Amino acid sequence: MNPMHPYEQLSLFTVGLILGVSLIGSHALMLAKPAMVQGFLKSFPRNPLLGQILLGIGLAWFWLLIAPEGMGVISSLAMDLGEFNGAKPMLRILVPVTLVLVVMSVRDFLAVRALGVVGLMLASPLLESAFLKDPSSRLLVPIYAYGLLTASMFCVGMPYLFRDAVNWATADAKRWNLLSFAGLAYGVATVACAFAFWRGY
Repeated sequence: MNPMHPYEQLSLFTVGLILGVSLIGSHALMLAKPAMVQGFLKSFPRNPLLGQILLGIGLAWFWLLIAPEGMGVISSLAMDLGEFNGAKPMLRILVPVTLVLVVMSVRDFLAVRALGVVGLMLASPLLESAFLKDPSSRLLVPIYAYGLLTASMFCVGMPYLFRDAVNWATADAKRWNLLSFAGLAYGVATVACAFAFWRGY
């Protein structure tokens, strides 16, 4: 019997708490410092340094999932890809090559594409933490994860939509505040459920 992957051992309580606190913190900042956050979001798509950093994080994370066995801590996240296991050796070479080529050749919206890659990687542990857990309130985590997956795929494939979404959200103060309060409320609900229902899961 194969040992459990580290993702499968994630605690719903811990993951939910981290997610909730992250949402509360980020959306509280959106309310407290709207000009600063809006300025950052508007400049983010054209920030090559952040793009390179995020892409490095995303592709390094993916490489760890396909890392060869017997490398200690480096192999700890390696997972079984089923019938695609045979492609792992090729992917181990292609991932770093892709990182170099993309950083050298892709300039437009690199940060948004890289953010999408990180989002795609982040969705899996979120989903695993809530998989087959009893409390129905656990759905707060996978709902967020599927929303993250969808947004991340658009970021990778159609990154200009991030710019359009930011322009739409920042065009009206009431709209900005509504979105901020919605994210804040989701974070509060997640933290509340973590303490009320997710202990021990």
